[in-house]
Amino acid sequence: MSAVRSNLLLLLAAAIWGLAFVAQRVGMDHIGPFAFNGIRFVLGSLSLLPLIFHFGRNRQPTRAGEPADAVKAGILAGLVLFAGASLQQIGLIYTTAGKAAFITCLYIVIVPILGIFLKHCISRTTWLSSLLALSGLYLLCVKENFSIAYGDFLELVGALFWSVHILLIAHFANRVDVLKLSLCQFITCAVLSLGAAFYWETITSEGVAGALIPLLYGGIFSVGIAYTLQVVGQKYSPPAHAAIILSMETVFAAIGGFLLLDERLGEKELTGCALMLAGMLLTQLQSLRSADAVAEEASGKTG
Repeated sequence: MSAVRSNLLLLLAAAIWGLAFVAQRVGMDHIGPFAFNGIRFVLGSLSLLPLIFHFGRNRQPTRAGEPADAVKAGILAGLVLFAGASLQQIGLIYTTAGKAAFITCLYIVIVPILGIFLKHCISRTTWLSSLLALSGLYLLCVKENFSIAYGDFLELVGALFWSVHILLIAHFANRVDVLKLSLCQFITCAVLSLGAAFYWETITSEGVAGALIPLLYGGIFSVGIAYTLQVVGQKYSPPAHAAIILSMETVFAAIGGFLLLDERLGEKELTGCALMLAGMLLTQLQSLRSADAVAEEASGKTG
């Protein structure tokens, strides 16, 4: 798979997640944050089973590690996923969607910074892309004076966990079966979320029925499809590049809000979208140049 195709998969994941912000807000009108996450991750786990059965039956020889390795990696990723998803969902109760999206997507800056400690090579183009995307996120999402209120603090801590999750997926994507990794992390997150929901929240059949459509979208599309696209896409995309592309979810969240919740975009928000697109396109240009360089080197060796 080429870097460009891999990045397109990540962009599709970002689009699904962006529209999921609408589903998450509507869903919490009926059930609590832990219950919402628990049910949608159960649905996400179930949606993966046909894929695992299909590819397992038609499996070709692979370098992927032992099944136990995928389970261990999935549990670790699931713990981080539970923390990030819970903090994001609870934070949405206490802060605006715009501030939540902006603070959450700080991972586009946190990932390359953490990458330095992991001895990742961070190019100047990546740093410039990050700055462009971060500037765009600010213009797009921040609608009032920034302050570290309770909800903002939850989203900020959550951004740290999303950053760690991206780096974990980048580490394991080429070492274990990606579908089994996804399944294990979803099950781990679902079990922890449902456990917290039964302890702290009241779950009713009426509430679940009222949130059914958001739950189906959040479970099958946002979890089952998008997180799997992330795992597959990150096999061929550097973590810092993946973070920038995945941050495009805020643009799609704004589009979803406009189409489904009648939210209007002003000049500042549209400028933010343009800056984020510029950051993403700059990353794609670097990927294309890298692919061309590899192709030229290969042709030189065979010429």
